[in-house]
Amino acid sequence: MGGVKEMSEKWTTRNIPELTGKIIIVTGANSGIGFEAAKEFARKGAKTILASRNLDKAEKASAKIQKEIPDATVEIMQLDLANLNSVNNFATEFKKKYDRLDVLVNNAGIMMVAFQKTVDGFESQMGTNHLGHFALTGLLHNLLIKTKGARVVNVSSGGHRSGEMDFDNFMFDEGKEYSRMKAYGRSKLANLLFTYELDKRFKKEKTEAMAVAAHPGMASTNLADHMMGFAKPVLKIIFGLMAQSAAKGALPTIRAAVDPEVKGSEYYGPRGFQEERGYPVRVESNEASHNNEDAKRLWELSEKLTGVKFGFE
Repeated sequence: MGGVKEMSEKWTTRNIPELTGKIIIVTGANSGIGFEAAKEFARKGAKTILASRNLDKAEKASAKIQKEIPDATVEIMQLDLANLNSVNNFATEFKKKYDRLDVLVNNAGIMMVAFQKTVDGFESQMGTNHLGHFALTGLLHNLLIKTKGARVVNVSSGGHRSGEMDFDNFMFDEGKEYSRMKAYGRSKLANLLFTYELDKRFKKEKTEAMAVAAHPGMASTNLADHMMGFAKPVLKIIFGLMAQSAAKGALPTIRAAVDPEVKGSEYYGPRGFQEERGYPVRVESNEASHNNEDAKRLWELSEKLTGVKFGFE
């Protein structure tokens, strides 16, 4: 895809190919970007797994999809990315039911929360946004490599540009040097380092599977609630006026997941000013996200922390 062609096109849900027979997992599918993506996959015939921590919210999301798309095939499965036991249980149950996985959309996340730890002792933003998804992808690796044309889509953010890897204080030990933005930026940078390293390993293994990334730009979802503090009511109104809809914000993720033209290690986001709004196009992540040494160190540390190995040669 050349730059001029890409900038002039308006890729929308009308461009989604037929997905009948495909199996797609979307984490955090009960609201926002994840919900919109799951709905459109189901509309095109995919068996769509709504992987969600909150089953009540997932039930409501499923009912909403079924009401709009009566012949949609959706399934709810519980997944708490901040709990490695939950991640393991999800993967075990999924592999009992299915012998293929066409697309894994690692979408769920938290944003700019106060310092806290997951049940496994990880700083919560890194634990949820990266380590939980790393473990999930690793546990499903064998299904991905045996499914023709499988994809892993990691949802990052423009916030990755503020992220810095510090392997001496990777998870802000006991809150040391912690700030909500620093931790969020680091987790989103980790999403990209993971994506590019995973794709390299897929290629080295000579599998057809690929890893790609996407970001929604400024989209109106509930993800930003934690960053608003006491000024939340006013800021939410302002943010709502500036942001594009969750449906529009989901388009880069959807495109990364299903566009036949997408290639491994590509990154998709809105084409507008500062990639905040607009139709999805291929975009560039920052130099830090392409640091090969950091990517390898992150991979090794993630394996150690989660206890999950991918089985690459």
